[in-house]
Amino acid sequence: MRADPEAPVTAPDLRLPVPGEHVLRTYTRFREAGPMVPVELPGGVNAWAATTYAAIREVLSGDSKVFGKNSSHWADLQDGKVPPDWPILQLILGEHMLMRDGAEHRRLRGLLSKAFTRARVEALRPRIEEIVDGLLDRVAAEGAGGEAVVDLVPLFSDQVPTAVICEMFGVDGPRRSELREWTQKLFSQVTTPEEAQVAGGQLFAYLGELVEEKRREPGDDLTSALVRAQQDEDRLSPQELVDSLFLLLIAGHETTVNLLGHAIVNLLAHPDQLARAKAGDLWDAVAEETLRFNAPIAAALFRYPLAPVEVAGVQIPQGDPIMVCLGGAATDPEQYGPTAGAFDISREQIGHLAFGYGAHTCLGAPLARLEAYIALSRLFARFPGIEAAVPLDDIAYSPSFLSYGPLSIPVRV
Repeated sequence: MRADPEAPVTAPDLRLPVPGEHVLRTYTRFREAGPMVPVELPGGVNAWAATTYAAIREVLSGDSKVFGKNSSHWADLQDGKVPPDWPILQLILGEHMLMRDGAEHRRLRGLLSKAFTRARVEALRPRIEEIVDGLLDRVAAEGAGGEAVVDLVPLFSDQVPTAVICEMFGVDGPRRSELREWTQKLFSQVTTPEEAQVAGGQLFAYLGELVEEKRREPGDDLTSALVRAQQDEDRLSPQELVDSLFLLLIAGHETTVNLLGHAIVNLLAHPDQLARAKAGDLWDAVAEETLRFNAPIAAALFRYPLAPVEVAGVQIPQGDPIMVCLGGAATDPEQYGPTAGAFDISREQIGHLAFGYGAHTCLGAPLARLEAYIALSRLFARFPGIEAAVPLDDIAYSPSFLSYGPLSIPVRV
């Protein structure tokens, strides 16, 4: 990054990751340092962090006009200043809609949005209910005996979104755990360059196999639909097809895994809120407040100014990467008032940025909300006496400054 000479020098505490610090606290510190601050990412890669609700809205509102998403706009990458084996690059390079701008973005989004129409998502309700109930049967079996401790992450919050998105795209059972493992590797800040290359290589090899399988034996799944669109309408190149599957499969489960995990922890930590949700069937409110309070994607990469630009009063040079720190905006008192740092499902929801804003708003938001309603309402109805088996402050979270959620939720059911 070619730093603005007027900008402050990156301070040691504006680096990522910060060992031992809850990443949402990290982004709160960033926000307290300013709405746009220079930060250092793992591997010595420099970026700007948009940290406040207003600054992030300003950046997201400029998509495809003031800011580009494609890495071809990243000056340091084009100049060879970013390590070619930087692990996070696999999340940034690609020919899917999240990394396209303007007409190319609209073309891809228009095709892929057919997978997430309101009618198609609502039609999934009975199957999602069936998946959830089957997983809750396993939780009940493992938690039988009163004092038995079960972990809701591997048994439930990981499983629901993974099963739903894999069924939608025709990923068979044995490959689902591999998909989850590859995703975790790619998001982890402790993954080595070699591990990231292996995980990414295995994932893309599998996606290529999946495309060929659906080309030979098409089904009712969405992968088959994308293959047919490629053949019949000539709208997806082979690379776009594989890269789009990469985006939809990863984004289609990773965010909802975190949403469910955070929501369960929030309710266990606030029994009064849990009682209110049960009494009033307020599970939608639980999901929205969790999305506000614990953005499942704590930070999103990257936006690049197409020309020198001022954001929140700070001059940003053309081609410098801007990281969108949703975890800082989540509890911004300028947007949410003095109680911004409290979890409260009775709060009037005035909008959050967990699903983005503007041109790149998440296509899968209706599916995530439906999964959250079904999973949370059924979990707490099935186990009305559920309680945490460890102090909630001792729960471990994913080692990622991008995608952040509980790794384990030990409970007695």
